Amino acid sequence: MSVPTLPGITARTVASPRLTTRVLFSGPDDGAPVLFVHGNASSATYWEEIMLGLPPGFRGIAPDQRGYGDADRAERIDATRGVGDFADDAWALLDYLGVRRAHLVGHSLGGTVVLRMITDAPERVLTATLVNPGSPYGFGGCKGLDGQPCYPDFAGSGGGVVNPDFPKLMAAGDRGADNPQASPRVVMNSFYWKPPFKPAREEDLLSSLLSEHVGPEQYPGDMVPSPNWPHVAPGVWGPINAVSPKYAGDVEKLTRIAPKPPILWVRGSDDQIVSDNSLFDLGTLGMLGAVPGWPGMDVYPPQPMVGQVRALLEKYRANGGVFEEVVIADTGHTPYIEKPTEFNSAFHARRRG
Repeated sequence: MSVPTLPGITARTVASPRLTTRVLFSGPDDGAPVLFVHGNASSATYWEEIMLGLPPGFRGIAPDQRGYGDADRAERIDATRGVGDFADDAWALLDYLGVRRAHLVGHSLGGTVVLRMITDAPERVLTATLVNPGSPYGFGGCKGLDGQPCYPDFAGSGGGVVNPDFPKLMAAGDRGADNPQASPRVVMNSFYWKPPFKPAREEDLLSSLLSEHVGPEQYPGDMVPSPNWPHVAPGVWGPINAVSPKYAGDVEKLTRIAPKPPILWVRGSDDQIVSDNSLFDLGTLGMLGAVPGWPGMDVYPPQPMVGQVRALLEKYRANGGVFEEVVIADTGHTPYIEKPTEFNSAFHARRRG
């Protein structure tokens, strides 16, 4: 991947015991560490402006996650561990860098990873910021605020729910806009941010999107046939299987941890990816008639993704934790790119050394 970095960002290849990958750095080496974890179909590139905007005395650290960007392409994501591979990679990187405690920031899939990191090692987390995080109960195939599966085999989640044309075009490095349903540029400009917004670094961000590792054991991952609608169930490899509710594990363990680091939840008001009516969720698409055979609201309603995040965080608060929800108006899935000043106003106010 050859995505240029902004002045003030340093890119290094770092080989921890778990993963060799590209890591972006900003700020002084001895600054208070802030780990940035990117989402799906992107890379560390997406965080550069926010890293450069950190207050004096903070050090930004942003790796390309396993399966993305310049991470070692030989490494696979074991989806049966949920997002455990990602979380373990992040802790191994911080260990390698000599960082004991850090502020954590995660976007989308990265937000789910940060929740896992908090659960696994709460004593190492200074603060956590979740930006449009995926539901902790998984993406697709579940319903209700407690994430009950729509079917016992979790049909409707995992690698089989991805439009197959999208990874094909990604693998081909397609930079056009000919396919309104699957062209990476169209998907990015339609759903990553709220149209008509387009970022100044559109081409670099598209290059970052295209850098995801594509293949049957990578993105979107494998799948198995299911007798249940929509007739695909999760496999065992890749990031989309990793966020299947099949592998979410004991989600409510988060509410029982000690200590409980403060959590800031920031989301865009008009997100169409992580939403209670997500246009990437088969429940929503079935309800709209876009996918035939929908079994109805009782069996397979739209997944209340935002509601599930809020319900878990409210339990976190009820058990002694602290969280705050900030909604940035007129933004989509990446409010930190769309309105960085507003994002930083909320984000910086809650960092403590």
